[in-house]
Amino acid sequence: MTVDNPLEKYFRANDKRLIHKWMHYFEIYHRHLARFRGKPVTILEFGVSHGGSLQMWRNYFGRKAKIYGVDIDPRCAKLGGRRTKVFIGDQEDRVFLQSIADEIGPVDVLIEDGGHTMGQQIATFEVFYPQMVSDGVFLIEDLHTSYWEQYGGGYRRPGTFIEYAKGLTDQLNAWHSREEGFVVDEFTRTTKSVHFYDSIIVFERGKVDKPHAERTGRWSFGKRKGTIATYDEG
Repeated sequence: MTVDNPLEKYFRANDKRLIHKWMHYFEIYHRHLARFRGKPVTILEFGVSHGGSLQMWRNYFGRKAKIYGVDIDPRCAKLGGRRTKVFIGDQEDRVFLQSIADEIGPVDVLIEDGGHTMGQQIATFEVFYPQMVSDGVFLIEDLHTSYWEQYGGGYRRPGTFIEYAKGLTDQLNAWHSREEGFVVDEFTRTTKSVHFYDSIIVFERGKVDKPHAERTGRWSFGKRKGTIATYDEG
C-alpha cells in the first residue's frame, strides 16, 4: 500500500458501494489529479457500475467539486446525490455525449471507464477533449481492451484506441514537421503531454506555443563551422 495515496487509502478502507480497480491505477490517478483537490472543479466519469467510484471521487476532490457519471444501465440513475448526477445513455452516441457537454459545461477531469469498446472510447475523446477546460486532464483506463478481440481490439489492429493514441503522439510533435500535409492543429496547440501507462493513457491539456531553442554560456572549443552538428531551430 502507498501510505501517502488518499485514493488507495479510501479503497482499502471502503465499506460503502462496490469499487473494482486495478491496483496500479491509484498511483496514476493521484499523480495527475491531485492538483484539482479541494477546488470547484467539474469531474465526469464514464462507467458508474455500483457507484462506489463516484463516492471515492467525492471524498478525494472534496465538497466544492461537481461530480457527474455516465452509464447505460438505467438503475445507475439513482446513484446520484448532492452535487452528483448520473446521465443514462449510449456512450457511443455522439448526440447524447454532446447533450451532456452542453448541460454541464467544460470538464476539468474526465475519467473514461465506460463500455471499453473502441467506438465508445474514441467517440468520448473526440466529443469531450476539445471542450474541456484549458488545463484539464482526460484519463482513459482499461485500455487492455485494445488488445481484446471481443471489444474490437487486437495487437496493432487499426481502429483501436491504442493505435489512435499513437497517432496523436505524432500530432503532439507536429511543430517540427517538414512534410506537406502534416501540420499543427488544435490538438497540438492545446496538449502539453500524453502519458502512456499499462492500460491507461493520460492527456494533459494546456496552451502550447511554438517551441524554440536558445543558447547561453560560452563555446568550450571555439565555434568552428562544420565541427558541431546543428539543426534548424526554426
